[in-house]
Amino acid sequence: MSTVIELIEAGARALQQAGVAFGHGTTNAFDEAAWLTLWRLGLPLDDLDRVAQREVAAADAQAVQTLIAQRIATRRPAAYLTGEAWLQGVPFTIDERAIVPRSFIAELIANGVIDPWLGAHTRAVLDLCTGNASLAVLAALAWPEVHVDAADISPDALEVAALNVARHRLQARITLLQSDGLRQVHGRYDLILCNPPYVNTQSMAALPPEYRAEPALALAGGGDGMNFIRPLLAEAPAHLNPGGVLVLEIGHERAHFEAAFASVRSQALWLPTSAGEDQTLLLTREMLDRC
Repeated sequence: MSTVIELIEAGARALQQAGVAFGHGTTNAFDEAAWLTLWRLGLPLDDLDRVAQREVAAADAQAVQTLIAQRIATRRPAAYLTGEAWLQGVPFTIDERAIVPRSFIAELIANGVIDPWLGAHTRAVLDLCTGNASLAVLAALAWPEVHVDAADISPDALEVAALNVARHRLQARITLLQSDGLRQVHGRYDLILCNPPYVNTQSMAALPPEYRAEPALALAGGGDGMNFIRPLLAEAPAHLNPGGVLVLEIGHERAHFEAAFASVRSQALWLPTSAGEDQTLLLTREMLDRC
């Protein structure tokens, strides 16, 4: 009879040998195997030490092995197999209709990095390219006094977003909007959060299968990755109240961002995340007005 930790270690070896790609909630084979094993066994995902030596019945061990094999064979992100992803300790429903939530903006919300630009005036927040509404939910939980509009072009993604708004009982404080960028957004905001499609064409072509399992609409940013961001920076000032700010994630595209927006380059405030200080930036309405 296997123990929980033995199943995890065996799963990690299988994942490693198969060369699967990580990045959808975990960064290595052991953590991925732990997630899948604990989820399949119905055990808490955050308390491995307590259950590591627990013996697992043969049928349950087989179910874990089958799930690991499915992860390898399909190359689908683990979150799509479990139907759930966690961001900053908060659970979210997810499936192939929306990108797996992993934005570094979640760290900025949780760690209070954005707070110095907020205040008593902060009442209206927009989560643009909301996907499954994870950032909208985190913003509403972090700042109980705000109302959040969560916008996305994809009706499929908004269906998943609705599940998460209801899951966290935030229907009164989060409004879902279908919008192509800012075109169908008519409000003015004190804070706009945006994790847009920004992967450049060359990088898109090199993505492993796990990333290609996600909606390309949520990833592909055109030749230099800036196709969505160009109109966003031009239109954002009209949607920001005085003193309002835009927090934007661009991933590994800083060089392309600075090449495309020379007038912004010297003004952008780069915000620290666990991946460094070139993944997310902040622009005030006044900065955008000067661009």
